[in-house]
Amino acid sequence: MATTAQLFEEPFDADEYIERLAWRTPGGGSKGGAEAFDPKRLLEEFENHIEELKQLDEKIQRRVEKLEHQCHREAKEFAHKVQDLQRSNQIKEAADIIQKLHLIAQELPFDRFADVKAKIASKYHDLERQLIQEFTAAQRRGEIGRMREVAAVLLHFKGYAHCVDVYIKQCQEGAYLRNDVFEDTAILCQRVNKQVGEVFSSPETVMAKLIQNIFENKLQAHVKEKLEGTRHSDVEQYLKNLYDLYTRTTTLATKLTEFNLGSDKHTFLSKLIKSIFSTYLESYIDMEREYLRTRGAMILQRYYDSKNHQKRPIGTGSIQELKERIRQRTNLPLGPSIDTHGETFLSPELVVNLLQETRHAFERCHKLSDPSDLPKNAFSIFLLLVEHLCVDHIDYALEIGLSAIPSADAKNANLYFLDVVQQANSIFHLFDKQFNDQLMPLISSSPKLAECLHKKKEVIEQMEVKLDTGIDRTLNCMVGQMKHILATEQKKTDFKPEDENNVMIHTSASCFPCVPVCIPAWQACSKVCAYVSRQVEHVRKSMDGKNVDTVLTELGVRFHRLIHEHLQQYNYSSMGGMLAICDVAEYRRCAKDFRVPLVLQLFDTLHALCNLLVVAPDNLKQVCSGEQLTNLDRNLLHAFVQLRADYRSSRLGRHFS
Repeated sequence: MATTAQLFEEPFDADEYIERLAWRTPGGGSKGGAEAFDPKRLLEEFENHIEELKQLDEKIQRRVEKLEHQCHREAKEFAHKVQDLQRSNQIKEAADIIQKLHLIAQELPFDRFADVKAKIASKYHDLERQLIQEFTAAQRRGEIGRMREVAAVLLHFKGYAHCVDVYIKQCQEGAYLRNDVFEDTAILCQRVNKQVGEVFSSPETVMAKLIQNIFENKLQAHVKEKLEGTRHSDVEQYLKNLYDLYTRTTTLATKLTEFNLGSDKHTFLSKLIKSIFSTYLESYIDMEREYLRTRGAMILQRYYDSKNHQKRPIGTGSIQELKERIRQRTNLPLGPSIDTHGETFLSPELVVNLLQETRHAFERCHKLSDPSDLPKNAFSIFLLLVEHLCVDHIDYALEIGLSAIPSADAKNANLYFLDVVQQANSIFHLFDKQFNDQLMPLISSSPKLAECLHKKKEVIEQMEVKLDTGIDRTLNCMVGQMKHILATEQKKTDFKPEDENNVMIHTSASCFPCVPVCIPAWQACSKVCAYVSRQVEHVRKSMDGKNVDTVLTELGVRFHRLIHEHLQQYNYSSMGGMLAICDVAEYRRCAKDFRVPLVLQLFDTLHALCNLLVVAPDNLKQVCSGEQLTNLDRNLLHAFVQLRADYRSSRLGRHFS
């Protein structure tokens, strides 16, 4: 029979237990049975069973001891909890009593109850101090429930605010271990926000006080440390730090608006930011302007130093204005021409640096300016950009470029002003892009918009006057160079050769419809056409948009006028007329490079006029009434006919009588 604890369950009868054990043992029954009684076997079974009972007793005893130990421990813990609850209640009860006594004592006359009032006040403060100490200890242990109980009791005491201060101080311990005070603050507030609702009855007040404490201490100290070190020693770094710190602070404030901080949290956070940065923001725009003025001057000076160039003073006042008006109206080069050796004195790198500095300034201005001052501040930055980029650099380069343009009668002149035009246009496109992309959003809804647009228009007009003047004088130089080529290469006998039979003629496509034709064999025409083609290409590379057609039209008209006037200086034999027509055909081919219909039309007409130099007298009226000549002034036609060597002998004048 297995020995288990179930055999001894109540009610237990020892005699019955032994009898049952003997009966189950083979040969142990007292009534006889299938097997004879065997006392030895029964004794052996009893001894084995007694041993099992001893082992069972030991096992049960160990279990009893374990249960007794557990019971004692739980009883002790329960007693401690009871004591804590009792003590907690005594605190609450004492707090309630002392709070009521304190209120009553306020109404008692001081002269009669001074001692009583003093004792109540002393007990009040002692109990208040004990409660705060208990709250502090519970916070260190992380006992949220206990913190909530003590905070609820302290709520009616004057020291409740001190309790909140202690909580705020302790929750910041160990929170700022990294170098990023802004990220640490965000993490801390996220963690505390989950806790204050479980501890305090007005969590939004506690949360707001925590954030105020952080801003007025941690953040303000951090900002002061970063800014005061560079404010007077490194203005560039100071402005960068100010922008970065203010941006990160406002970004942090945006994150903090996720928490419940009371009814007007945006105003609350704005005041905190202002309390940190107000002294720096008040002087921001003055420091920004001074930095840009100094930095811009340094960038300009560094560029001119690299060119080993001493800037020429650009005159101002009545004399300079008078010179400018004379130059604009007469196109005269006032003062000696200077040789710039092909230097335009315009630097893309310098422009990029100035625009980059201004872009950063606009970004800082947008972030750091008060909204009411933003348009005014942005406009002041724009004026500095105009001063450095447009006046001190572009306008100066235009002045130098104008001074470098040679006179119209200069020989083999190198014309660099178109290169100045090209670079000035490219730079102004960048200037205009920054105006639209970065300045306009800052002033678009303010009265400063009209002022900015007016200033920009004024700058453009001033530049355009100088560009137009320079282009006009450059075109004059081009025409002067063509005139010089013609004067040196074209001879009086070119169109009236002494021996017309020995003139080299190369037949080609038709130059005019009625006579054999030639490709021009004279140096003058070929050199002029080669020069004009180079200048046309130069204009195309230097201009953009409609300006290309405008300048090429003007150049083409002047080119035509020069050739027209040049041809009228000679008398033409029959062979000379053919050579003139071939020259004009080559000029017309050159005119096609202009891609300007008016210019090509002018040379078509000139080509038709040259036919009057060779047409038979009897066919003269027919040619004059042709499609290209019929609308021309009769005097012009007559003037060309008079250039014929046979004009008087052939009595051609009668055809115009």
